[in-house]
This record gives sequence, structure tokens and C-alpha cells, in this order.
Amino acid sequence: MTDNNIATQARVEPVTSWSKVWLIPLIALGVGVWMVYQQLSQQGPVVQIEFRSAEGLEPGKTKIRARDVEVGLVKEITLAKDLSSVIVTARMTADADPLLTQDANFWVVTPKVSLSGISGLSTLLSGAYIKLEPGNSPQRSVRFKGLDTPPLTPAGAPGLHLTLSSGQDFAYAAGDPIIYKGLEVGKIDHVHFNVAERTVYYNAFIQAPYNKLVTSNSRFWNASGVKMDLSAEGLSIQAGNLQTLLTNGVTFGVPAHLPQGEVITERTYFKVYPDYEQATAPDFQYSQEYLLLLEDSVKGLFPGAPVTYRGLNIGKVLAVNLPLEQQPAYLEPQYQIPVLISLYPGQIGLSDNLVGKQKLDEKMDLWIQDGLHASLGNGNLLTGKQLIELTYAPSSARHNDLVSLQNYRVIPSVSGELSQLTEKFSALLDKFNHLPLQELAENASDMLGTSAQTMVEIRTSLQAMQGLLAELQDKQLVEQLRATLASLEQLAADFADGSTSQGELQRTLQQIQRTLQQSQPLLQQLNQTPNSLIFSGQGDESQPRATGAN
Repeated sequence: MTDNNIATQARVEPVTSWSKVWLIPLIALGVGVWMVYQQLSQQGPVVQIEFRSAEGLEPGKTKIRARDVEVGLVKEITLAKDLSSVIVTARMTADADPLLTQDANFWVVTPKVSLSGISGLSTLLSGAYIKLEPGNSPQRSVRFKGLDTPPLTPAGAPGLHLTLSSGQDFAYAAGDPIIYKGLEVGKIDHVHFNVAERTVYYNAFIQAPYNKLVTSNSRFWNASGVKMDLSAEGLSIQAGNLQTLLTNGVTFGVPAHLPQGEVITERTYFKVYPDYEQATAPDFQYSQEYLLLLEDSVKGLFPGAPVTYRGLNIGKVLAVNLPLEQQPAYLEPQYQIPVLISLYPGQIGLSDNLVGKQKLDEKMDLWIQDGLHASLGNGNLLTGKQLIELTYAPSSARHNDLVSLQNYRVIPSVSGELSQLTEKFSALLDKFNHLPLQELAENASDMLGTSAQTMVEIRTSLQAMQGLLAELQDKQLVEQLRATLASLEQLAADFADGSTSQGELQRTLQQIQRTLQQSQPLLQQLNQTPNSLIFSGQGDESQPRATGAN
């Protein structure tokens, strides 16, 4: 029994060395830990971006880029709690951590065609991606609200931000250009409607170095479309560039009558004028209001229409058909349309201050007593717009009474040239209608009948006279023939034999024959010596002789 126990007892010996097989899992574990550490060290933070929709975005495929460098990847897309948007969860790289500022912008880049150009064409093959534009804030963030459209002005771009307002209806949209002498120098990057003021404001950005062109005396005006002006100097056409022909645009400059002014360095408010003429017109601070009571039609007369004196612009119309107290109904015969105008002392030649305004009031009373009056004039024959003209009436039509109505001095008014011409034409038509046209027509018909009968009688008389003249001409021709025959008979008798005329003719012929015989020696001498009549010497060999035969 003891021997059996000894045989079954195990012998335990301590292990003094470990197997090399364990090196393999230890190395694999180290490589895995190193890879995990390497992966974690290269990863950046996880960010969440809120977009209106997830169109074009795919988890695990859509990338985030900054300056065309991949800085992140979309991991998950979920709906927001209020179901009004989507939340995009993305893993950023470690290099992108400095870009995640609080004012950073994210937007989805897709193919887009607009008037300003074509963008995002590379996404046709690679697919949409999210673009990251860092901001300037020192604070970091991991939650952002994505933009529906890319920002027109990059954050931190050098330039000048301005606030513009036209004071009119909505005219411009984000992206519309700002032009300077045909060159695009900026854009309108945001449109804001102030509900309380009921005014549209435009945030504009002028990029460097063109921001130095904006000064304290700069004026902005509309440069949209094409403006045509037909004046005495001819037809002039003004336009911006090709983009403003298709959309709207704004341009600016300094009027010639103003100095350049100081360069603007911070956000400033500017008014956008409708056109160049209004933008460059002197901006007067003081004005005085006057009232007109017109009897003519005010169709085509609108607020803002000019008030002129001998072609010079001295004011503008403020209101047409101004409500007044105790005014009769429109259809009453005595109703006169009240028109409120404003005159600028600075445009009349007075000082643009309170003293000039007071002096204008004093002089206006004297001018009215001297015959100053107002009337409607034609501003544009094509559009039918009217204006107010101030002129002096003749002595017989002057109104010397000074009238005021609701604290407004009333300037007397008369009918305009067009109304006067219409009245004269109407009076002429009335006179024409009162003419005895029927009686005149009957008298004219009788006169025409009498004239026709007279013409028949004259034609008969002419035919009779032609017959008499023909007979008279025939008689004269016979008498002339008779006289001619008598003369021929007398001539034949004179040349008969033994007549006196024949003898005289023979004697004349004999005398001519004798004269020719006497002249024969002289003719022979001239034939031999042609110069003998000039040189009288005989036998002089120096004298030229005729070389012909004797």
C-alpha cells in the first residue's frame, strides 16, 4: 500500500522560464494599441451642423473641405427634434480644430448656374460636399448652423461694409453688383426690411483696394438697365455693364461741384438716388413751401416733378390735390386743385440757410405783386409728364392781391400753354361750326355752274376767232405771192436785151477786167521779190528772193 501511494504521487517542479509563443499576441496587442492611439491622435472633434435639408448628403461619403482640402467626413444624419431641419454629425481632422471658430460658416456645394457665373461643376462627378469657411472669432464651437447659400463676402475679406437705402420699393437683391466707371468693385451681400420704418436696407461690401474710392461726398445712384435721353443736344444712352443690363446694380462717384472729401473707413449710411442727375444735383438743406390752385387738369403731374423758371430748376412738387379745410367737392365748377410746391433759396440765388429762407418769403410777396404766376407745362411729350412753370404775367393780367391759405402763401396760377392752345382751337372750331356752310356750298355750286357755261361760250368764241385768223392768213399769203410774182416779172424785164440794167452790168465787168490787167506787173514783182515792198534797194544780194520759177 505504501508502494502504491509512492507510485501515484505527482512531482511538482517550478517553471523557471516562459514560452516565446506569447510574444506574438503581445506584439499584436501593441500594434493595435499604437494604431488606436495613432487614429485617435489624428482625429479632431465631432461637430454638429444644422441644415434645412440633407439633399445631396450621404453618411460615410460626403466630405467636408476647407480651401479644397479634406478636413472632415459626415458620419450621421438625423432629423432635428422639431422636424424642421436635419442635424449632420461629422468627424473633423486634427488639423481642422483651429478652423472651428464660433463664426465659421458651413454650406453645401452643388452645381449652380446664375447671372454671375457657373460654380460647383466639380460636384457633377465627385458629388456634393460641405465647405467650411473659418471666421475671425477667438472662441471655439462644435455646433453650427449651415447656410442655404454661400456667403457673398468671405469672412475677414479686406474692404468696406456700407448700408444703402433707396427709399423706394424693393429694387436690389443679394449678389447685385456695385459698379465704379464700368468696373465691378463690390456686391450687395444682404437685404434687410425694417418693418417699423417700412424701409428696405441693403448691406453692401466694397472690396479692397476700391474701398478707398468711397468718401464722405460720394453719391450712389441706380445703374440698372439702359437710360435713353432725347434732348436738344441729341440722343444719349447710358448703361452700366452687361450684368446690370440683365439685373439691377448701383454705381457711385463724387459730383463735380463737390470736393473729394475724406475716405470712409467704417460702416456708413448712403442714399441711393434714382439716376445720375438727381445724385449729382446740389443737395440744399433749406426750402420754403407755397400753394398753387390750378384749374387745369393735373394728369401727368406727380410729386417730385420739377418747378422751373425760364427753364431753370428751382424747386419740386411736394403734393398734388393737397387736402384743405372747407374745400368744395371735386365736381363743383369752382373747385381748384391745390398743389403744394417747395422752392429752394439756394437754387434761386439766395443763401442756403435760415436767412435765405426768410429773404425768399419777403421777396416772394414783391414778385407776386409784380405779376409772378404759376402754370402747368409739358415735361415730356412722349410720357405726358407735366411740371410747374413760374413766369411773369403781362400788366393787364397781373394779380396784385396777396392770399394765404392754411399758412401757405398762394402763388396765382393761370392756364398752361397747352390749355390755352386747346381753348383757342376750341374757339376756332366753334367759329367754324357757326359758318353758313350750306349757303356757301349752294353759292359755290351755282358759281361752278355759271363758270362751266362761261367756259363753253369762251370755247365757242375761240373757235370763231381761229376761223377768222385762218381766213386772214390765207388773204395775206395770196397778196404776198402776187407781190413776189410782180417783182420777178420786173427783174426779168430789166435783164431783157437792150435794157439799162444789162448795159450797166457789162460796163462794170469791163472796168474790173481793166483793173486786173493794170495790176498784173505788180503781182509779178511780188511773186519774184516778196519783200520789195519793204526793202526799196535794187540788186541787193542780202535781200531774200523767191525761189520759185519765173
